[in-house]
Amino acid sequence: MQNDPFRIRDHVADFDQIVQDILHRSDVVRATIPMTADVAYGPDRTETIDLFFPAGKRSGLPVHMFIHGGYWRMFSKRDYSYVAATITQAGAIAAIVDYALMPKVRMATIVDQVRRAKRWVQDNIADYGGNPADLTVSGHSAGAHLATFLFNSEPSNVRAALLLGGLYDLKPLQNSFLANEIAITDEEVARFTPLAHRHDPQTKAMVLVGANETPPFHQQADRFKEHLLQQGSPVISLVLTNRNHMDSVRDLGVLESQAGDYLTKLIANDSR
Repeated sequence: MQNDPFRIRDHVADFDQIVQDILHRSDVVRATIPMTADVAYGPDRTETIDLFFPAGKRSGLPVHMFIHGGYWRMFSKRDYSYVAATITQAGAIAAIVDYALMPKVRMATIVDQVRRAKRWVQDNIADYGGNPADLTVSGHSAGAHLATFLFNSEPSNVRAALLLGGLYDLKPLQNSFLANEIAITDEEVARFTPLAHRHDPQTKAMVLVGANETPPFHQQADRFKEHLLQQGSPVISLVLTNRNHMDSVRDLGVLESQAGDYLTKLIANDSR
């Protein structure tokens, strides 16, 4: 599948260097920001959350859940700890979610896991100083896809969602390089394509895509924005200047960046 627009490393020259950088940044965050690691939200060993805390008193703090990408088949919450730097600087508790990976499990299991992770946060985060009534979520790539399933019921009790470089129509992926890796089924396309779902109109959505992403990511972002608007959901879409699929997600952990700034504003409920 030459020139596959979904095969990210073929379109990001410094793919491996960016991955190594985010792993390093994650190690630094885990060593320097107060955290409680591997909190179980379910019985499987993959069903854990890492919690990171801002400095100061822990009482009634906003809470932000982040779901990592990797086409549902790679990476872990530990690899994306660096995002907690921005979240905690914004004064919120960061809940970085882990989940099982395809093809060992199917997509139904992963969607159920992230939903249960959200439910655990809502039921238990007050014990850690968080306010479950001030919950926001974000995700990148496959993580953005999964994040949509946290506000596709009413009421979702998700105040706002930041969706970066997301996948909202699974059908094209059946003819991508992923066919040999995770083999998305017709049933999974029908059940887990976000464009086929209704979403909570009380959740404010921010749909982001890097200017240097391949065309399908721009097309899917535009379609999902229109889908939400047609449902009466408040949504804005933004193109990140001179950013691709990988440096855009690295920026979520960098305060002085477009993506980091948007994440900070989302948590602070700043509409500017």
